[in-house]
Amino acid sequence: MTPALLLTGVIVTLAALLVLVLFVLFPAPPRISKSRRSAPGEEPDSALSRFADQAVSAVETATRGRDDSMRRYRLEQAGIKLEPSAFLLLTISAAVVLAAFGFVLGFGSIWGVVLAIVFGALAFLGAKILVSIRTSRRRAKFETQLDDTLQLLAGGLRAGHSLLRAIDSVARDADAPTSEEFARVVNETRLGRDLGEALAVTAERMQSDDFSWVAQAIAINREAGGNLSEVLDQVGNTIRERNQIRRQVSALSAEGKLSAIVLIVLPIGVFLFLLWVQPGYFVPMFTTLIGWIALFIAAVLLVVGTIWMYFTVKVKF
Repeated sequence: MTPALLLTGVIVTLAALLVLVLFVLFPAPPRISKSRRSAPGEEPDSALSRFADQAVSAVETATRGRDDSMRRYRLEQAGIKLEPSAFLLLTISAAVVLAAFGFVLGFGSIWGVVLAIVFGALAFLGAKILVSIRTSRRRAKFETQLDDTLQLLAGGLRAGHSLLRAIDSVARDADAPTSEEFARVVNETRLGRDLGEALAVTAERMQSDDFSWVAQAIAINREAGGNLSEVLDQVGNTIRERNQIRRQVSALSAEGKLSAIVLIVLPIGVFLFLLWVQPGYFVPMFTTLIGWIALFIAAVLLVVGTIWMYFTVKVKF
């Protein structure tokens, strides 16, 4: 068997394993609810579903005793509707696939083990980055929708609805994530939590200064009275102007951010490309003291430059 044929077979096997993990064990949610697709009383009992349930149960057993409330809270902030154990199992599966792929890339040398370890660690790092990116996008989308949200609230109040009824209307009619957060507020108030406290917690969870103003305005209005719809209109106008300035600042700083990303990724990409195409080119860097010192200095300078550019292109508004 030739090495090329062996490599092709391993890659096809890894691709099949990835398809099994992503599309069979953790398929995308169907558009039609499960209760409408299944007969009354029918329970799924396929081998794959039993295997997935057993794997998730094994992960839950292994992590039992640890406080997963923070992990659950972060997944909720990111809009990932998975249990922490299921998300961890998915991350482990991706790490196994990437580690096997890295081992295949360096097959026949010590680089196979190194690449397997690095690629496996990248799966966990990628999962953390994914949660962070989804959380940031969800919060940014919430901020963008806030203007329309206040208009819906003010319109509901002018139509004669109570404040809680207007919030429930926003939870039903608005887009995600606003609908999800307002539905959570409604459910918390039905369980006995004060409305002002529920709104303040939502502003803290979404890290939204604008919505914090809305929560404070509603709390003050509930104590002092007055026309809440007009107050919300004024707050909405202020938020609309702030969003306009924020978008302008974001557009002006986009070029600097792109330049920073290119300058950070370019040396790492060139290093990895040459290491893959011409491994012998970097042999002196890993076999001599001067080479190790040069690599250490380069890594330190890259980290310092990354931090410097991050704070340079980051505009606080």
